[in-house]
Amino acid sequence: MSAPSFTSFPSFTSFPELDPGPSTRPPPSHSDDREKDKKHRRKEREDEAGSDGERKKRKHKHKHEKHSKREDKVGDRGEHKHRRRSRSRSRHEGYGGSDDERRKADEDRRYGRADESELSMSSFKEGLLYITDRKGDPLNVRYGGLYAGDVPKYRLVDGGRKVLGLSSGLSVVYRGRGGVEVALSGRRRMPELTDPSARRMLAAGPTRRLLASSEDRFKYQEEDGFLRITTHRQRQDDQSYREIELSKQREPETDDSSSSDESASSDDDSDTTPLTSLQATLKALEDRLAAKPDDISAWLSLLSHTLTTVPIGTKNASKARAEITISVLSRALAAHPSNTRSTILRLKYMKAGEELWHESKLNAEWDEAVQVNDVEIWMAWLDWRVRTSKNLLTSVEEDAARIVRALSFHQDEVGQLRVLWRVGVAMRDAGYVERANALFQAQAECLYRMPAAVANKPFEEQLNSLEEFWDSEVPRMGEPGAIGWSAWESSNRPDLPPPSPSKPVDLDARIIDPYTRWAASESLADRTRTLSLRSVDDDESADPYAVVLFSDIRPLLLSVSSDRARDVFRRIWLAFTGLHLPGFLTSLSERPEENTDDRWAYSHLVTPSYLSSVFPNESSTRRITADAQAGVLVGREREFGSGFGPVKYWGYGAVEPFDSVGPAKWTMWTSEDVQGIDVALVREIFKQCRNSTEDHEWDILNLALEAAISLKGALKVSKTLLASRADSLYLWGTHARMEYLRCRPNDARKVYHTILGSTCQHRPGESVLWWDWAQMEWLERNDDAALQVITRSAGASGSGGIAVLRAKREMENLLTTRLLRGHWKERVPWIKLAALLELLTSTPQSALSLSDSYLNALQHGTPAHENLTVASLSLLYNHSIVLKNPTPPALLRERAERAVEEYPTNTAVLGVFLEAEKGQGIWGRVRATLGETAADGTGNEKGVARRVAEVWVAGWEKGRWEAEIERTRSGLSAAAEDERCVVHARYLWCASY
Repeated sequence: MSAPSFTSFPSFTSFPELDPGPSTRPPPSHSDDREKDKKHRRKEREDEAGSDGERKKRKHKHKHEKHSKREDKVGDRGEHKHRRRSRSRSRHEGYGGSDDERRKADEDRRYGRADESELSMSSFKEGLLYITDRKGDPLNVRYGGLYAGDVPKYRLVDGGRKVLGLSSGLSVVYRGRGGVEVALSGRRRMPELTDPSARRMLAAGPTRRLLASSEDRFKYQEEDGFLRITTHRQRQDDQSYREIELSKQREPETDDSSSSDESASSDDDSDTTPLTSLQATLKALEDRLAAKPDDISAWLSLLSHTLTTVPIGTKNASKARAEITISVLSRALAAHPSNTRSTILRLKYMKAGEELWHESKLNAEWDEAVQVNDVEIWMAWLDWRVRTSKNLLTSVEEDAARIVRALSFHQDEVGQLRVLWRVGVAMRDAGYVERANALFQAQAECLYRMPAAVANKPFEEQLNSLEEFWDSEVPRMGEPGAIGWSAWESSNRPDLPPPSPSKPVDLDARIIDPYTRWAASESLADRTRTLSLRSVDDDESADPYAVVLFSDIRPLLLSVSSDRARDVFRRIWLAFTGLHLPGFLTSLSERPEENTDDRWAYSHLVTPSYLSSVFPNESSTRRITADAQAGVLVGREREFGSGFGPVKYWGYGAVEPFDSVGPAKWTMWTSEDVQGIDVALVREIFKQCRNSTEDHEWDILNLALEAAISLKGALKVSKTLLASRADSLYLWGTHARMEYLRCRPNDARKVYHTILGSTCQHRPGESVLWWDWAQMEWLERNDDAALQVITRSAGASGSGGIAVLRAKREMENLLTTRLLRGHWKERVPWIKLAALLELLTSTPQSALSLSDSYLNALQHGTPAHENLTVASLSLLYNHSIVLKNPTPPALLRERAERAVEEYPTNTAVLGVFLEAEKGQGIWGRVRATLGETAADGTGNEKGVARRVAEVWVAGWEKGRWEAEIERTRSGLSAAAEDERCVVHARYLWCASY
């Protein structure tokens, strides 16, 4: 291999000479530096040859400068070393330190400090707090890197807790690979349950689970009655030869046990799929539906459990939940032909579709849904049309006519009246208050005052005759002095003066804002000017729609005439005026659990009077929890309000109008319930809508209204009614109850002695009087008198144990034979008398066992079952809480908890439950009943009345409102997402702020 030729390599002269760039500089000349150093040393020698005094002065001055520099630069280790080197060098070279500083200053001026000074001046003008040096160090190019001595050493300000540009209140609390975390006051925020990370962790399913083996239940296995404990330490007296035979005998058992353990473990391993409880429940429901696809309850349970994966409070929850609902219910409707006729599946399916579908698809789906021809679906369709209609007055007439035609084919008059009620509420909410009331007035004329001459004619001819009566502008039903349509026709159509319009009520003078004043005037006019004006009325400020023509309401009138329709209509009219009848709404449906009319019918719950009673006042929202006595903190006693609040809801007939509970004698209607209603209109309704035959239930409702206004005035009305119907035991019993509510038990005893002392046994309504009399004596702490009343009611003469046994036998015979097929309202008073007799002669447990024996024979959910449940609970409550008899607290508490589970919407049961929880110090039981989750983990569906009751319960304990207000708002937020409670929940949610 030949050596390469060096002539082929380039020479240094072949490289071009490059001009130095702006970042390069020529190296300094060392010869010049040496000449300057020599001159400088020569000058110093000449100076040292001078006077000693001057040299001392210079020496003293030089020491002073070095001492000041040392104090200014304490803590900088690099410069401290430099000072040490300078001091050591100065000892040998004299004052060389000053020469170094002078030489460094000359070099800075020589090599471009002028550029940096210009940069610093420009930065100062721009207001910057720092200077950027963009010129590199030429020595880096010369030596190929930075010199370690030139790298500045620094420390983070305040240990790295401060950041340039941040406020002084913010500081760094954590430094990591991902960056830094800044917080106020230097405290790092720890994760909370409301953080997204914590929510994700709580919502995540388990990845592992522990499976308990059926074989290895204990840590140590038992052998011959002893536990063999293993040890690793060898015993000194171990005689292993004695264990040979035993070990041989145990070897087969050991092999068998090991093989069984392996098989068991293999079986366990095969079943160790990590299914969560929700997944296991969904799997069980899917298996159940595969075997029985027409199980509606299973489909609803599957939907509820699936919806738990998307909480209501999450982002876009309504859309996600609607998609899940449509996915599940579309499977349900296609699984079996009978499922398509399920009302509850259809309603939930259509409600979810409103969130996702286009208007055309939604109309097509509703047209298919109403083909089922169920009244509940028709009512839901009408409610949807009212909510989405752009021209209410026109569309509501067409929609109502379509539903009435479909329902009249099946002769469903109650369903038609429900449609009339919904139309009236829609008009009132839209501002047409006079037209809504005129609709009820005209329908009342058709039902109660139709002339006999036109009674058998077609409905259109009847409406033509009614139009003539309407255009005469004489007083109509509901107005003072109204004689009715039939009396007007029979009296040759006299010209009666129209009723005078109501006088406008002055607004509060403290309202100054014009918009607020306008809103208050409109709200006041809706409550005071409810009836239609006449064309002759001269009121310039009246609404032009206040005069209602007959053509405005004619398309909405109904052709109904049955006694059931008459009774339902007048109660609907009362409810429309704002007088709430608990449980009446659900009684209009054959399937009450599918009735959703409470979302628009319970408008009385958002009136100002109700809102003021539901929310606590300012004085009770805060309280002092502790006092200091002589320097010692003493906790205050917890204060509770009455457990029976303003919200009243139960099954229709479960609680009678004059059934009183508690020491405050809480009844169906109190003075708070009649606030904000037109009392004059309601009194005219009671007066003019009464049937000519026996109508004691309507009369009792009339007396309940008068008693809520004034007990003294109610007694006068009762005497007027008794003057014409003296043989009515129901009216006599009501009169005696009002005397007792007025705290006059002696007057009530006179009524009982007079009516029950000379009558034959077991007349209709007599059992109610016997029970009222015995209960009054018992609550007045006259146990002997109450026992005597019970024995007299059973026909047993005398007193003592024999009379009690005879009374028990007679009541048992009465309930099991003669009244076995009778009406439940006649049987329940005798059951309560028997239970009270058992309570007075035995223990509360035996009285409850007696009532439970009759309660188990009734069907759950019926008015009779709910009435007897409330009666037995009230009996125990009066015995333990009101009369303060020695009773185990757990007896009432457990009984109330079971009753709340059976009837969660019954506010009378809820009131007894709250009274039983007073003083127990366990708020969790109350909170559990108000929770949003049911026992199986699904969402707890609640009606409007229950939602409002929960808001009131949050302020039941005085001073606890602030602690429960956020929970209340979260509950109202969940209710606002529910289609049943959306309207009322928004009112309450806004009022909570």
